[in-house]
Amino acid sequence: MLKIEVDRLTLNYGRNTVIRDISFTLEPGCMLGMVGPNGCGKSTVIKAISRVKPPDSGSIVFNGRDVSKISHLDLARLVGVVPQIPLLPSTFTAFEVVLMGRNPHLGLFQTEGPNDIEIARVAMESTRTSHLASRRIGELSGGEIQSVVIARVLAQRTEAILLDEPTSNLDVGRQIEVLDLVKDLCRKQGLTVGVALHDLNLAVQYCDKLILLHDGSIRAEGTPAQVVTQANVSAVYGAGSHVYNIDGAPAILPRAGGRLYPL
Repeated sequence: MLKIEVDRLTLNYGRNTVIRDISFTLEPGCMLGMVGPNGCGKSTVIKAISRVKPPDSGSIVFNGRDVSKISHLDLARLVGVVPQIPLLPSTFTAFEVVLMGRNPHLGLFQTEGPNDIEIARVAMESTRTSHLASRRIGELSGGEIQSVVIARVLAQRTEAILLDEPTSNLDVGRQIEVLDLVKDLCRKQGLTVGVALHDLNLAVQYCDKLILLHDGSIRAEGTPAQVVTQANVSAVYGAGSHVYNIDGAPAILPRAGGRLYPL
C-alpha cells in the first residue's frame, strides 16, 4: 500500500507561481479530490506527483522515499496516471494501447504473455471498452479514448492512480460508471487515489476527502461537508452558486437572475 506525502510544495512556470507552499497526504483506501476553478493548479499538482514536473521547492514522498530518487520504471509500477488530454498513437488499436499498461512489468526484450493479455482483457471488460478492442485510436471519440486510457491504467496494476479530469469528455452515465469503478477499486483493493475534478457535485459524491485550491494555495481541506460550504464556494467561485444540504451531503445549485436552477 502506498502513502504519498506532499510537503510545502511550490510549483512555478517561469516567473509565475502556480502552487505555493501546499501540504497534504494521499492515503491508501482513500479517494482524495482536488477541486477549484480553472487554472488553480490541479493538473500541475498531478504532474508534480507523477514526476512530469519537478518541484521548485518542497518535497513529494512515497512511503518515505523522495519521488525524485525513484526510477521511472519503479514509478510506473507504483502510480498510474490518467491525463486530461491523452496523447496516443492514432494507428494503434484500443487493445494495443491498453496492453501498453503491462510494459512496466516486462523485462528487457520481453513481450507480453498470456497473463498480460488476460489482464488487459479484464481491464477493458471492467471499463466497458471491449467492443473497441480492434478499433484504431484515430477512429474513436474523446470519451471513448478517455475510457481506453482508464483501462490502460487498470492494466498497469499500480498501487496508486492519479486522474486529471477523468470525466471531462464523458456523458453523465459514463461519468458515474467510471467513478463507481475507481471508488470500488479504492475501497476493495486499498488503492491510493487522487483525482482532479471540475464538477463539485461529483467530487462531493465520490471523494472521501477534498482539497479546495484557490490562488495557488489550499483554501480548505477535509471531508466534502467541511470543504463545500457556502462561504468557501462564494469565496472561490463567486456568488453565482448556492450550497444546499441534501441527505447530509452538500449539493451546489447555480443561481441565475436571482433564481435557483437545478443542475
